[in-house]
Amino acid sequence: MSRRHIDAQQAAFDEYHDEPGALPTMRARFEHNGSPRYLLYTIKRFGFDRDHGFHLDVELVSDELESGMETIRERLDGGGTDLVDTDYISVARERAEGADIVAIHPYGRTVGGLVAPEETDIAGLEDLSGKRLGVTRRLDKNWILTRAACREFHDFDPDETATLVEADSRDSLTRMIREGAVDAGFQFWPLVPELTETGPFVEVLPISELVQRLSRTDRKLPIATFLTGESSLDANPAAVRAFAAAARDAVDRLVADDDLWVDIADRLMRVDDPTTARAVRDGWRDMVVRDWDAETVAGMYRLFDHLESVAGAEALGVAEIPDGTFRPEP
Repeated sequence: MSRRHIDAQQAAFDEYHDEPGALPTMRARFEHNGSPRYLLYTIKRFGFDRDHGFHLDVELVSDELESGMETIRERLDGGGTDLVDTDYISVARERAEGADIVAIHPYGRTVGGLVAPEETDIAGLEDLSGKRLGVTRRLDKNWILTRAACREFHDFDPDETATLVEADSRDSLTRMIREGAVDAGFQFWPLVPELTETGPFVEVLPISELVQRLSRTDRKLPIATFLTGESSLDANPAAVRAFAAAARDAVDRLVADDDLWVDIADRLMRVDDPTTARAVRDGWRDMVVRDWDAETVAGMYRLFDHLESVAGAEALGVAEIPDGTFRPEP
């Protein structure tokens, strides 16, 4: 993504940035190509932050700053940021290593789907043996979830019965799928429509379904969460609760308002095709998690246990989720 496009996105946010006045401020620093920006934009555009008594300051960060949890930890611990997002396994890992971070609200089931040519004979998990399967990398959570589900429900591990091909990047994986270098590929959810809406490809296995089966809960289970520094939460719990309320309002608006998505596609997406933009909209609506409770958190623990049994604590970087990682009621 060009610097010009990133600046254009930031300008879309800045149009709705006003002075905080006496309101407490939450400083949000989010990736310029991450889907949480749709929710944050909605909060700013409709003033949901002010409605709930705080000021949300959003800055989109560029590729140079996207270096994983180390950067997230530095932003939160360093005092320059109050709000970021990442998957809850990373939150648990960094908290276990002493990071002053805590998950305070769900974001969504940020997983992907297995995409294959329309004429594929892959109909489900039981058909993966003997196939060449593409992933961005071996520790991709889509692949680990698939292995866990195959072991749990079909008594085999596709890591032993299929051929895994690592693409190293999402763009390279898309090329491999298009060129037929693999029988199917596990692509991240916002990129699935680029294949299924523009070419002869189908999503044969939504990984979100495996998340729900493995977690054994009917509540939609988040993989990614919003997080803040624990010291920030202790110092200003009202602002954190206000963000959660504003996020719920934004989700409600994004689920109901199709016209809003036309504006988002124009100002925040790289997608020119309206059909693909609508598919991203529908995927976001299926992915997002509006709220969570004790049942949701219990499911997140169960899912972690499945992932640890497949990948191992060394690969995940943490043997268990530390106490206090999740705060459903901050």
